[in-house]
Amino acid sequence: MTDQRMLTGDRPTGKLHLGHYVGSIANRVQLQHKYETFLIIADLHMLTTKNTREDIAKVSTNARDMVLDSLAAGIEPTRATFYLQSAIPEVSELNTLFQNLVTVPRLERVPSLKDMARDSGKEEMPYGLLGYPVLQAADILCVKAHVVPVGKDNHAHVEVTREIARRFNHLYGETFPVPELVESEVPTLVGTDGQGKMSKSVGNVIYLSDSSEDVRKRVAGMYTDPNRVRADVPGTVEGNPVFAYHDAFNDNPAEVADLKERYRAGKVGDVEVKDKLAAAINRFLDPVRERRARYEEQSGLVDEIIVEGTERTRREVQQVVFEVRKAMGLTAAYNQLRRKAERARKSRERTTP
Repeated sequence: MTDQRMLTGDRPTGKLHLGHYVGSIANRVQLQHKYETFLIIADLHMLTTKNTREDIAKVSTNARDMVLDSLAAGIEPTRATFYLQSAIPEVSELNTLFQNLVTVPRLERVPSLKDMARDSGKEEMPYGLLGYPVLQAADILCVKAHVVPVGKDNHAHVEVTREIARRFNHLYGETFPVPELVESEVPTLVGTDGQGKMSKSVGNVIYLSDSSEDVRKRVAGMYTDPNRVRADVPGTVEGNPVFAYHDAFNDNPAEVADLKERYRAGKVGDVEVKDKLAAAINRFLDPVRERRARYEEQSGLVDEIIVEGTERTRREVQQVVFEVRKAMGLTAAYNQLRRKAERARKSRERTTP
């Protein structure tokens, strides 16, 4: 492992699923051996679209599930620091300071923000959502991360962070590394209903924590080729969600090739294709389930990992905020006022009878 740092994470909105694994977790499992890894539980970011009392009340449970899912998927607690974003108030201070280094028109050009507002049913853009990339910059720079692994849809967010880091360094002196994007050229995993990507809110998911029977039921209900009404009708493999999952999770490529050939020729039914997919996904999830069971047996372990990681991260962030305030001159400004106030107080004490 180098002395370079990586930051990434998720919003605590529920359990992780196969889409998360394909889109980000598999990459994190590999990168944790190359970088000092910080994994943020981004509950302040969650507030931009989910901010009811009921949403907030679920944060601790969802945070445990997220961490447990990550550990089960292969993240090692000795190599990664998990932390709860809202428990580090200094991040909000950095967010405030960074807000002045980026313009509203620049943020309005971030394409994913409008998509996020639309997907969450917002008719107008909340101020917090417009500033999402600025808070994200505070997250990344608060631990002086050197790299940020992201998918294509988040490139624009991290570019704002890079601009803020360069702007700060130009104005106040070299303080932050300008983080690099680590490309995550992974495909988006289509949902089990074939309608867009896998999403908890839609319910078209297979969770990392699903039992083998849950997997079989979800796979049995998967969308396939709608034009194929019988097993002897030649079917389409391209764009077929069942085969997309075979490609992603089946560890037997010869079996996949055989199924594709027979499917195209109308010589295999959907039931067999799905049965073999369920078996393949369960083979993939078996070691995940074993690790999950091992971590679950240790009562309170996940809570300890989150709390210890948060406390460690906060110490790091406090030092960074001190450096930022010093670089900007904010520390000097208050110290001047404090020294003059102290001299005035002592002067009054000497002249008071």
